[in-house]
Amino acid sequence: MSMVEQPAFGRRLKKLRKERGLSQVSVAGDGMSTGYLSRLESGARQPTARAVAYLAERLRVDPSEFDEPTDGPVVQALTLAISADNDEALQEVAAALERSPSVDPALRWQALWLLSGAAARRGARAEEVTLLEQLEATAEELMLPELRSRARTRLARSLRSLGEIPRALEAAQEAYRLARDHRLSVRDTGLALLALVSVEAEASRLASARAHADELVALAEGRADTLRAEALWAAATVSFRQGDPEAARLLLEQALKEFDSHVDLVLWMRLRLAAASLHLQLSPPWLTECRRRLDEAEPALGLVGTPVLRQEMLTLRVHLAFAEGRYAEARAAHDELVVDELGLTYRDRIRLDILHNRLLILENQDQLGIRQLRQLGEQVQRTSNIDLAAEIWRVLAETLAAARGDDAETRP
Repeated sequence: MSMVEQPAFGRRLKKLRKERGLSQVSVAGDGMSTGYLSRLESGARQPTARAVAYLAERLRVDPSEFDEPTDGPVVQALTLAISADNDEALQEVAAALERSPSVDPALRWQALWLLSGAAARRGARAEEVTLLEQLEATAEELMLPELRSRARTRLARSLRSLGEIPRALEAAQEAYRLARDHRLSVRDTGLALLALVSVEAEASRLASARAHADELVALAEGRADTLRAEALWAAATVSFRQGDPEAARLLLEQALKEFDSHVDLVLWMRLRLAAASLHLQLSPPWLTECRRRLDEAEPALGLVGTPVLRQEMLTLRVHLAFAEGRYAEARAAHDELVVDELGLTYRDRIRLDILHNRLLILENQDQLGIRQLRQLGEQVQRTSNIDLAAEIWRVLAETLAAARGDDAETRP
């Protein structure tokens, strides 16, 4: 590619200027008008050799810096990754992208979309967020509302999984606004709504979450795809947070009944894990139903299980063992789980920490368990996870009440 080819030259010029924190006025100086510089950056004017030399001097770069690397290495790596579907191929995509920072935005979008999805499946949450932030910036370059909404939808879900609720809420609201204002497809609008409902529920904005969940269920009415099942699941989550576990159970049972494993085996399995989790949280917990749903999901785990899904399954087995009073098994499974880097969502990690501290108390490490529960509650409260913080304070209150009761029984 020649350095004077537009619009690549203008795109490279603007990038170099912004990397140095310079305004158009400061770069133009006395030797060029800002209007001409602006037209160069937009690709509306073809640069002369003299203009290239002048701008290279002003930016203190070699004129060759205006050359954009060819897209060939990224294209090749991306093509191989799509057909190979393995970690080594994905690493080559990441390396090719790093070597070609000025690659065509549309191609960069495809690479970042693939890499962020792989990070999500591995449970590499922080890496996923970094990639999605780059994806969001690339979507702004491309100025396509579909891509802008999809990037923010994914970013909102990833931030929620990290417990960064305020940022997640902002991203989800913008994704939904873009989908609504540009009248995007049912799929794009539904996915944006899914992200928004999950974040609003996490932030205890339950009135908004309920309204958006109802809108989502209506949008997915009559469909037999993943959106319909996820809409019912989202509505069930909101019902549970609103204190209506029976409505939540019925909505989730409807999703389980309607959704065919042939459509998406991963989602079919995740619905069963969600049902098992719900049954554990009922009062009293439905332990037999929980075990049944976990046993149903187990064979699918061997076929399509990712590291994160395996951790989710084991986490639920830990909670089930604890609920059934098999404390030694719960401790052993817990310790097996935390040996590896956890890819669980923030909520699941916190609930696992709650259980760990409850086990400490049962293991006669009362003071340590109580102190860590209190610290955990304070930490979670600062993240705006209001109902999760309330769960910790409830467990702590019950623990302290039980401890006082034991003291009264042993007091002379």
